[in-house]
Amino acid sequence: MTQQGNRLRIALTKGRLQDKSVELFEAMGLDCSPIRNPGRRLIHALPNYPLDAVLAKAPDVITYVEHGVCDLGIVGKDTILEQGKSFYEVLDLGFGRCRFALAVRQGSDFYGTYKTRRVASKYPNVTRSFFERKGMDVDIIKIEGSVELAPILDLADGIVDIVETGATLRENGLVPIEDVQTVSARLIVNTASMKLHKTQIEDFIGRCEAELEKRRKV
Repeated sequence: MTQQGNRLRIALTKGRLQDKSVELFEAMGLDCSPIRNPGRRLIHALPNYPLDAVLAKAPDVITYVEHGVCDLGIVGKDTILEQGKSFYEVLDLGFGRCRFALAVRQGSDFYGTYKTRRVASKYPNVTRSFFERKGMDVDIIKIEGSVELAPILDLADGIVDIVETGATLRENGLVPIEDVQTVSARLIVNTASMKLHKTQIEDFIGRCEAELEKRRKV
């Protein structure tokens, strides 16, 4: 949908996923110097492949792809699970791997009571789905900042959050008691773009798949 001069446009999540995306692209032979040295530009045209990159926060990547202003996007599965989707999720890129976990204060028995538990999270939809699968009714409290504070302040009995090493939890007297879901970076595609620019998008996906396969064999 966004093609200008037969170029595709991709939205990359700023931060670590952007860095890992650039590493992948460069391993595929794409010249990512405009992304590495952006200056004041907001759209970065790769000189040796018909692809323009936009750098955005994770929720905005989904918005841009859903509305068709970007043909493709790279975003964490955590954001996809929380926001829902009306696009194609075509490839697990393998990087940015972490997990959602339910964590509680050390020594507390989250499941050992019949009272309605309170759970704090930045991801209320992920949290709701997790407990619905268990058939449990919980009160979900949305927190924008440091969710680890909620149990410490007795605002919540537990939290659902992204866990990588678990160091932040341990430093605040919390322990993960159950994994909710493993997440990683995904390549997503606008539904109309997949039809209109099928050949070019499939070429890009194929290049990504080939490089990921090489990495798996190393």
